[in-house]
Amino acid sequence: MTPVPIGADRVTTDASDTVVSPYDGHALGAVPRCGRSEVDRAVREAADAPRSNPLSTADRAAILDRAAIALTAQRDRFARFIAEESAKPIRTARVEAERAVDTFSFAAAVARSRSGEVVPLDASTSGGGKLGIVVWVPIGVVGAITPFNFPLNLVAHKIAPAIAAGCTTVLKPAGGTPLTAIALADMLIDECGLPPGWLNVVTGPGSAVGAALVENDDVAMISFTGSPEVGWSIRAAAPRKRVNLELGNNSPVIIHCDGDWLAAAGKIAVAGFSHAGQSCISTQRIIAHEDIAEPFTEALVEKVQSLVVGDPLDEATDVSALITPGETQRVKRWIDEAVSAGAKLLTGGETDARGLLEPAVLSDTTNSMKVVCDEVFGPVVSIQRYRDFEDALALANDTRYGLQAGVFTADLSLALESGRRLDFGGVIVNEVPTWRADQMPYGGIRESGNTREGPAYSIEEMSERRLIVFSG
Repeated sequence: MTPVPIGADRVTTDASDTVVSPYDGHALGAVPRCGRSEVDRAVREAADAPRSNPLSTADRAAILDRAAIALTAQRDRFARFIAEESAKPIRTARVEAERAVDTFSFAAAVARSRSGEVVPLDASTSGGGKLGIVVWVPIGVVGAITPFNFPLNLVAHKIAPAIAAGCTTVLKPAGGTPLTAIALADMLIDECGLPPGWLNVVTGPGSAVGAALVENDDVAMISFTGSPEVGWSIRAAAPRKRVNLELGNNSPVIIHCDGDWLAAAGKIAVAGFSHAGQSCISTQRIIAHEDIAEPFTEALVEKVQSLVVGDPLDEATDVSALITPGETQRVKRWIDEAVSAGAKLLTGGETDARGLLEPAVLSDTTNSMKVVCDEVFGPVVSIQRYRDFEDALALANDTRYGLQAGVFTADLSLALESGRRLDFGGVIVNEVPTWRADQMPYGGIRESGNTREGPAYSIEEMSERRLIVFSG
């Protein structure tokens, strides 16, 4: 990996942390270890930037357009950053880079097209002779905290809407994958014209850097993607801030007897194991009708056994390492606990000589097992059976999460029923719950969060409505 230079956007310190490859542990680079004083300095610079370096809407949209063009030209460079520091297979990393291009493009489009509204004040007796308009104004400094699993596109989902809305950002990327975010920040400033202060990157432990962002009174909004435990603790610690949370899931997919179960098997073999299952919408719980459960299971196991486990930089690799050896051990322990409790391990579930966990398929699982009731965040799927569609809906809804769910059926009435009754932020019909387009309103309910992301929706969250009244 080419070392990332320290840019004007990044706070520096005497102490540093080494970033290592999850695949083989070799050092990739070093980043500053920031603390409260560095965070406070970054926030001050961000708060001052709109005054010292103002940007019009046209300026911001042009910067976002240039970012999309630059990312397109540098897709392979960013894909390699992603693959090396997160162990995401290189082919999947390229897809992430392409999606980030869309994220910037949609943010530019919304920046140019967003408008206010007229309030008909003279519709009331007291409003005679008055005209009201509502305009959008930036909420202020956005503290963005991002996870390791999409080190480019989830960063883009914070930064691009903030720029479009006219907000400055202090970004804390995941400790394990900061280099991609830093490279993106340097590109925005050095190549795309984002002025100093509009984006500041602070690296270091979440207990110090994240807490300092949350507690700083000049940060108007926290946008967090990560675990429910951390997310809701942030929400509790900042009752006066706007806190937007995009959290976890244990994504279910129902495969009805009239659905295309063979297509579902092919999609799940990718959706359950891409990036070793480390996505909040990785397909995890498969709920299959008993009439098709056997052939579906056979097809899925065959496809999973054909997945190539190995070096993330190898073009042939489908599945590589989890983010840390500790996570590998945890997922392996959950698999073993499920088997001890009566589940059947149909394939995988062991670590190879390199310490890589083989993709696992479990059957005969119950909702009390961790691989079902919790978010695995690993290369594991489980299969449960049902007879009545009511039972399938009940199994899918028996969770504290609520991000996305999927259903495969040829029956339009059942598809509509699923949309009404599956208690999730998104219901995806004849597709896996792992599917996402970057412009859609993406987010969950209950333990899965309290917001919707996608440029148009994030820009609204990062803005305040201001009423202006004119008296004639």
